[in-house]
Amino acid sequence: MKILGIETSCDETAAAVVENGTTVLSNEIASQVDIHARYGGIVPEVASRQHTLSIIPIISRAMTTAGVTWQDLDAIAVTNGPGLAGSLLTGVNTAKAISLARSLPLIAVNHLEGHIYANWLTGKPPEFPLVCLIVSGGHSDLVLMRGHGDYTLLGRTRDDAAGEAFDKAARLLGLGYPGGPVIEKAAASGRATLELPRAWLKGSHDFSFSGVKTALLRLSEEGKLDSTADAAASFQTAVVEVLVTKTIDAARECGVQQIILCGGVAANKALRQTMLAQSPLPVLIPPLPLCTDNAAMVAACGYYRFLAGKTAELSLDVVPNLKLT
Repeated sequence: MKILGIETSCDETAAAVVENGTTVLSNEIASQVDIHARYGGIVPEVASRQHTLSIIPIISRAMTTAGVTWQDLDAIAVTNGPGLAGSLLTGVNTAKAISLARSLPLIAVNHLEGHIYANWLTGKPPEFPLVCLIVSGGHSDLVLMRGHGDYTLLGRTRDDAAGEAFDKAARLLGLGYPGGPVIEKAAASGRATLELPRAWLKGSHDFSFSGVKTALLRLSEEGKLDSTADAAASFQTAVVEVLVTKTIDAARECGVQQIILCGGVAANKALRQTMLAQSPLPVLIPPLPLCTDNAAMVAACGYYRFLAGKTAELSLDVVPNLKLT
């Protein structure tokens, strides 16, 4: 079964064709990073306009790369939330038009659920029950997954998500945008010498990264950041330590078989290495291209939703604040 996936939740216009929920036949992305970098962050109106320009060419490229025609496709899956309303509308309306014109079943996919299913594209399917750490620019969530579509929220960020914290720290240190990659690059030549706080929120699986960001700001204002590299390394270490420790604690408490990671921040080398080194359980992490926003994860998730009979009507609308649980 071949599913066409479409992803336009934020600033990446993406299309992919995935077979049987596990085999990536194509995964094409038109990135807007260079456009938004000049503003120091994503401008929603600019993002939606770029999606409009890129969506049809990127779908055509995905189908050409996969070597498929419309007749070869069994369904079309599209992200309908959470995300930026204008960006989501471009993908959803395009998918609805194709669904109607080509008589293809339409499948609505939650963006966070899509990130989880990037782990089904690794060649080794995850084992249930599992704990998933979703870390991205807008989300830091811990989810217990007992089976396909069976989610229990264990914890989430109470303020800044990890990716958002990286963006703000990078801006503070004058490193540019997006924050995650530039912090990681700077940290590679630094040492974690700064005393930065960790918010453990004892008795809870929730996260909080506002305090460590504020502590970095105070040190900057007091002129105590002698080395940008050391500051980046210290900040990255603090964030990674909390993410890893709280994920492992949740996995132990729930008695799961495995830990999986997903989302853009899961591309961070320090997070990947620390989780693999410290976890007493098997850890599965998607390859780097499947951590950031892409359509292969949407198509993979769409496959399992289709098997469960979860198709959408042409009245499907976007839900910018769509919840996973």
